[in-house]
Amino acid sequence: MTIYPAIDIKGGRCVRLTQGRADQETVYFENPAEVATTFKQASGEWIHVVDLDGAFTGEPQNFSKVQAIAALGMKVQLGGGMRTRATVERALAIGVSRVVIGTRAAESEVFVGELVQVFGDKIAVGIDAKNGRVAVKGWVDTTGTGAIDLAKRMSMLGVRTIIYTDIGTDGMMTGPNLPAQEAMAKAVSGKTQIIASGGVSQLSDVVALNALSKRQTNLDGVIIGKAIYEKRFTVAEAIGVAV
Repeated sequence: MTIYPAIDIKGGRCVRLTQGRADQETVYFENPAEVATTFKQASGEWIHVVDLDGAFTGEPQNFSKVQAIAALGMKVQLGGGMRTRATVERALAIGVSRVVIGTRAAESEVFVGELVQVFGDKIAVGIDAKNGRVAVKGWVDTTGTGAIDLAKRMSMLGVRTIIYTDIGTDGMMTGPNLPAQEAMAKAVSGKTQIIASGGVSQLSDVVALNALSKRQTNLDGVIIGKAIYEKRFTVAEAIGVAV
């Protein structure tokens, strides 16, 4: 199981938001590349980056910061404001390895299908769910679309990576929603990998997700944010138990 340490960028700084609320912001680093360097030193292969300004406004605002992270040599998975093909192309051009489509995936299957045809597995879909329903635009709006229904449609389009975030647990340090993650992994084609996100608060949560990945083999990874910044455990420790 792959560990994806997370960097959320807002106003050029590394921050965390509680349940995606812009008024619940904690700044951890002024320079996101600084913390990315520590993740690389821990032997991390991937890093998950979210341009929060992009998620809220619909257009990425922090490409220079993302490019500096990509230049360190880790694989970067980037989401936040990825709502046009031009934006996706620009992200890939600055060194991003995988682009995450969120809001636009809920709005247009045609858009996602066209991207997958052109860019293949460099396209991932982020599904953020509140009470099982898809939330969009930086979690500001909740749609009537079921998260699992959307995931099934994305899988049929050929999307090979889905990032499933349970908003109710994100940033709350209460543990991941294991049944929801398992249900999501079971619902899609085995060719579609699920990356779990939300709620990891201690090393035992990583152990539990890793055990789940042995039973549900397309549960491929986990994104970890606040627990690392609050020093509950290190990236190296997480990688050590995700075997």
